[in-house]
Amino acid sequence: MSNVFEFIAEPRAGLGTIAARSVRREGKVPAIIYGGVKQPETLLLDHNEVVKHLAIEAVYSHVLDIKIGDRSEKAVLKHIQRHPARPQILHIDFQRVDETHKVKLHVPLHFTNEAVSVGVKKGGVVSHLVTDVEVFCLPSALPEFIEVDLSQLDVGAILHLSDLVLPAGVEIVALTHGPEHDHPVVHLHKVKGAEE
Repeated sequence: MSNVFEFIAEPRAGLGTIAARSVRREGKVPAIIYGGVKQPETLLLDHNEVVKHLAIEAVYSHVLDIKIGDRSEKAVLKHIQRHPARPQILHIDFQRVDETHKVKLHVPLHFTNEAVSVGVKKGGVVSHLVTDVEVFCLPSALPEFIEVDLSQLDVGAILHLSDLVLPAGVEIVALTHGPEHDHPVVHLHKVKGAEE
C-alpha cells in the first residue's frame, strides 16, 4: 500500500441489495462518490485494502484520491457502514471536494500533557467528554487532528469547544449555531472520597 490516502476503485454496474451482497461475497466493498457538479457514481473497492486504509486515523480527516480507472477524484470520507457483528465493511460514501468550496468533516481531538497537568498532580482525574469535533473549512486547511493541551488544567476546570486552538481558516460547526452550543470537551475533577 504505497499511499494511504489513495483508494483504488472500479465502476460498479449492478445496483440494489442483491448486487451488493454478490460483490461482498467476492471480497469487494460497494461505494458511492457524490457531490460537486458531477452525477453520483457507484464504485467497487477491494475489502482488504479498505480495511488497511481505515486502520490509519488520518484517513478520516484528509482529502483522499479516489482512482477510478485512469482518472482521479478528490474526496473525503463521509460515511462507513460496518457489519454489526463481523469485521466487515458493508458500504462507503465519499464526497467530492474542490479547493474553492468548504467542507464539513469530523476531526479527532488529541489530548496532550494529561499526566503532567496541574490538576492531575493534585490528584484530579480527567474526563474526556468529546473525542472529535465537526469542523468547516476549505480542503487545504483541513487539520489531521486538533491538539488539546491539558498541562494548565486545574481541578474543577472545564474546557469548552470555544477554548480549542484551531488552525487558521477552521471553524467548529457547533459554535456557528450560537453560544448555547459551546459544549464541554474536558473536565478535570477531584475523585470522590479523595479528601479522606
